[in-house]
Amino acid sequence: MLSTGTYRTLIIEGQALFGKALAHMLALDPFIEVVGDSDALTEALIRTTRPNIILIDIDGGSIELTEAVRMSRAIAPAVKVCTLSVHVQPEVMQRCLNAGVDAYIVKDVSPVEFLRALKSVADGESYVDPRIAGRLLRRNSGDGRVPYSSDLSNREVDVVRLIVAGMSNKEISSSLCLSEKTIKNHVSRIFSKFHCTARTQAAVHALRTGLV
Repeated sequence: MLSTGTYRTLIIEGQALFGKALAHMLALDPFIEVVGDSDALTEALIRTTRPNIILIDIDGGSIELTEAVRMSRAIAPAVKVCTLSVHVQPEVMQRCLNAGVDAYIVKDVSPVEFLRALKSVADGESYVDPRIAGRLLRRNSGDGRVPYSSDLSNREVDVVRLIVAGMSNKEISSSLCLSEKTIKNHVSRIFSKFHCTARTQAAVHALRTGLV
């Protein structure tokens, strides 16, 4: 958990009713402090609210996400930017990741999963919806695209693909006909090469760099 004990969350939502409902839901969690909700993200708002997390609903189309991320990090380098959308589409998620966001959350997730995603991002992980990651993986596998990395072995690339698809070590072990211990070792090496500590971070890195 954050050293402050709470996750200071700023909500950027174009629809006032939805924004207030979201703020109310988040405020019910004892570890989340909603520090503001607005239909626009400004430098003054970030400086005033000092958020750990900025949650941006991208469905309204009024926010230029790349600029929003750049401005946010210029003012608060450690802030985490999470996007919220109805779209279960790889292209939309990929655009958000390319803009530098830390999470892509689809609106049909359960409240429990939504809170888990926000907290994990605030604590330094990344989050992408596993359904979209799996869809992107299948699409790229079907178009003859061959992933390339000078740092990963062919087997490690196989493991990364299955991590992106949302598989556990046990499921990867069964899929690749390898022991769970061997898969665990592969995952540890992948984390080391990607300089990350969690599966979601590895998945996001793979998607951002075009590995899968």
